[in-house]
Amino acid sequence: MFECIAGEEDAGLRLDVFLADAIEDASRSFVQKVIKDGRVRVNGQPATRPSRIVMADDQVEADLPPPPSIDLKPENIPLDVLFEDAEVLVVNKPSGLVVHPAPGHPGGTLINAVLHHCRDFQRAGEDPQRPGIVHRLDRDTSGVMVVAKTLRAFLSLAQQAHDHAFDRRYRALVRGVFKEPNGRINATVGRSLADRKKMAVTGLHGKEAITHYESLERFGVASVMGLVLETGRTHQIRVHLRYAGHPVLGDPVYGVTDFSGWQIPPDVREALENLNGQALHAEHLGFEHPATGERLRFTTPLPEDFKAAVEALRDFAGEKA
Repeated sequence: MFECIAGEEDAGLRLDVFLADAIEDASRSFVQKVIKDGRVRVNGQPATRPSRIVMADDQVEADLPPPPSIDLKPENIPLDVLFEDAEVLVVNKPSGLVVHPAPGHPGGTLINAVLHHCRDFQRAGEDPQRPGIVHRLDRDTSGVMVVAKTLRAFLSLAQQAHDHAFDRRYRALVRGVFKEPNGRINATVGRSLADRKKMAVTGLHGKEAITHYESLERFGVASVMGLVLETGRTHQIRVHLRYAGHPVLGDPVYGVTDFSGWQIPPDVREALENLNGQALHAEHLGFEHPATGERLRFTTPLPEDFKAAVEALRDFAGEKA
């Protein structure tokens, strides 16, 4: 049973939009079916209209169907392969691609694509729905990921992830400008008390989380940030940046998606509204090769929507200077 309480920021949303954001990796079509099937209650009363408007403090419950079958099937989904050998596969994951099956996404995931691409894939790992996965990126976060093709690779990479031995560098587009150009955010992250599908900075059952940040470009209304993870908690960067008062642009859960009140030209607003999910990109990943011990490093450029938003803001800031 999924349960959550709508916040002030959720007031006015359609019920299907609210639940699609709240339930991790759930598509809007999946949520609409759950609602129409009579599996959702708002304040204890059945809610069967996806268009129902959510109010602040509404208590929403959803009886989700069982998880998708563990019979994963190969799917011919294009992969941007950065490196591959007998042990590992390194890809540049696009925004919008779910890493592994979840409610509403029984297929069409990175794992389905890997099964089609790698005929020698050994499906290593304890979770049969996440074979080879030792770290993940959120659905709408793009960037570098490594997948283990063998048991040896899985054990090695999982240990490196556990020991925080991965080199991970991200780039984000956030609201406003940090007072200090460099620094770190040290705040425990745990499940939100109001919504168990969301994370929050909390002292209750929270885990240590440290994010180092650097301001790379400042545009007044927004900034491009370089971020390095010292720990790897769920949604850590997005939660930390919101906590710091500089949420990620385009992030429907923790960030900013409404730019109507911003004092910016129409072309800049259009570029921001065209962001394909949160403007967060895993631009660099480094790890030790499981077989050779060689340190491998991979860097990828910003996706086009992210790049277009930065260029529009850069032009705007240049005109004001």
